[in-house]
Amino acid sequence: MEKQEEINPHNICIWKPEMECENCTITMNLKCHYNLGDLARFIGLFLTFLIPAVVGVLMSGYGMYLPVWIVLAVLFFGFWEIKILCSHCPFYAEKGFLLHCNANYGLPKFWKYNPAPMSTFEKIQLMVWFGIMFGFPFPFLIISKQYILLFLTFWGLSVFLWTLQKYTCTSCVNFSCPLNRVKKEVIDEFLMRNQIMKKAWGERGWKIS
Repeated sequence: MEKQEEINPHNICIWKPEMECENCTITMNLKCHYNLGDLARFIGLFLTFLIPAVVGVLMSGYGMYLPVWIVLAVLFFGFWEIKILCSHCPFYAEKGFLLHCNANYGLPKFWKYNPAPMSTFEKIQLMVWFGIMFGFPFPFLIISKQYILLFLTFWGLSVFLWTLQKYTCTSCVNFSCPLNRVKKEVIDEFLMRNQIMKKAWGERGWKIS
């Protein structure tokens, strides 16, 4: 019990022994445990966008701007996204300095776990940053008329986002993310199992049916 409290100080159910999931009615509806296969698929899908984007920018003659994209990516995905998105996620509640989840595995946790849902301002920031990060290569590909790589980059991004929405966002436990598609009754049941989240969400106006 003491060891469990050390790694799971907020008593979040996904960090309890998996044997306790046997009586859970929503375990089949959620990706609530770290899975190497899910992480590999996430990275693989992201590469279908990233590879043609980088190749296209290099071939367009605008490769000198790639360091700007890299710096922005490090600042956003490695630092600010962790605060406005990841710190609200049950995966973040595990004690320790590194995040163990199916998307941002291994990134540092500079911020405290926040069981409350994302605020409207945080959601706006997230979507604006997503627009900047994913939209960055397209002007260079259009200006340089790299139409094949433009198509491949757009196709890769479309497949990445469609697959996330279809198979990942419908079962992701970071419920307040603006891309999340988990059904309300599943969220309600999860909150009932995790009192620290239930209290924080209730204070933000969430009503359990």
